[in-house]
Amino acid sequence: VITGNSGGEFGIVGEVQARDVETGDMVWTRPVIEGHMGTLNGEESTMTGELNATWPGDLWKTGGGATWLGGSYDAETDTLIFGTGNPAPWNSHLRGAGSPSEGNTGDNLYAASRLGIDPATGEIKWHFQTTPREGWDYDGVNEVVAYEDADGNKRFATADRNGYFYVLNREDGAFVDAHPFVKDITWASDIDETGRPVFVEENRPGDPSEAADGGKGEVVFSAPGFLGGKNWMPMAYSQNTGLFYVPSNEWGMDIWNEPVTYKKGAAYLGSGFTIKPMYEDHIGSLKAIDPATGEWKWEFKNEAPLWGGVMTTAGGLVFTGTPEGKFLALDDETGEVLWSFQTGSGIVGQPVTWDQDGEQYVSVVSGWGGAVPLWGGEVAKKVNYLNQGGTVWTFKLPRQLASSN
Repeated sequence: VITGNSGGEFGIVGEVQARDVETGDMVWTRPVIEGHMGTLNGEESTMTGELNATWPGDLWKTGGGATWLGGSYDAETDTLIFGTGNPAPWNSHLRGAGSPSEGNTGDNLYAASRLGIDPATGEIKWHFQTTPREGWDYDGVNEVVAYEDADGNKRFATADRNGYFYVLNREDGAFVDAHPFVKDITWASDIDETGRPVFVEENRPGDPSEAADGGKGEVVFSAPGFLGGKNWMPMAYSQNTGLFYVPSNEWGMDIWNEPVTYKKGAAYLGSGFTIKPMYEDHIGSLKAIDPATGEWKWEFKNEAPLWGGVMTTAGGLVFTGTPEGKFLALDDETGEVLWSFQTGSGIVGQPVTWDQDGEQYVSVVSGWGGAVPLWGGEVAKKVNYLNQGGTVWTFKLPRQLASSN
């Protein structure tokens, strides 16, 4: 049984843990921040990375990188794939972001990354960092989906909080390509041929140590906002169309850095923020994306943020839900809404489908809440009219309709 952990906003060091399914005994642990020792069968195994290679001083000891969303397993390469969260604190200047010291890149490995891990030993087989020296809370924990491209190449795809959709090689996690999946990204101008972002340095939140009054650093507007171009909500892939269906949000934030000192059990941010909508007519945007080119085949816009998962079917449907309570089925080729049902509360859940006694069912959990109304700033005001709730809705495909198809 393989699990991650939470607590990145409190200086908790991210870790992947493996337990014996029969006894619950710990088999191995793998911290994801350099300098920390892994364990195997109750003994120290190997260090993650190289001490102080990308972290200055002792900051690695409280370096964040929580693996909170969970991982996946690729049977063909016998690899666990886990994403890692933001480094701690959010204030990137404290972590060597402004002027990395000699021999220290300031990238803060392996935060904001995807890791390939050996399931037998917990050793890191490969890594790919989506946001080096991260300073906007662009967690790298988003799901990684295995697929084969049109030429038969085995690939991974992942849509990062930072607004870029990445394609990686499944054998070694090597970078293949990246494309924006949200509009008007401000923190980087591009992704170079190695997979590293081309930073827009003036759009990094300012260093508070340079403030005349010892207060907060320069405020900048950043897009996407810290809740990400995509957050926890899983995208889906269709083997029929070869497209990914990505639930995204078009929002930005005013963000600034401020002084902070680590205190066990206390929030360890060193930043402040106000999240803001980007456009009048929508925040949420479900996009059909071609992983080979990054082209958006279609876009379904939604006034409120999208915060629920997506499911595709062999019958050509894309299921998802909205905070306004609608459970939707869209055409996977065109994005046309083919069916809609009002559940009475915002949908944050993940649609699932199954066969039982020869009939097909679809279920989704409806119940609004979570990070958007809690952290959303101006966005929270736009969604404060939405109903709370907590209901499981199940629908059945009529047998006659199923047999006719």
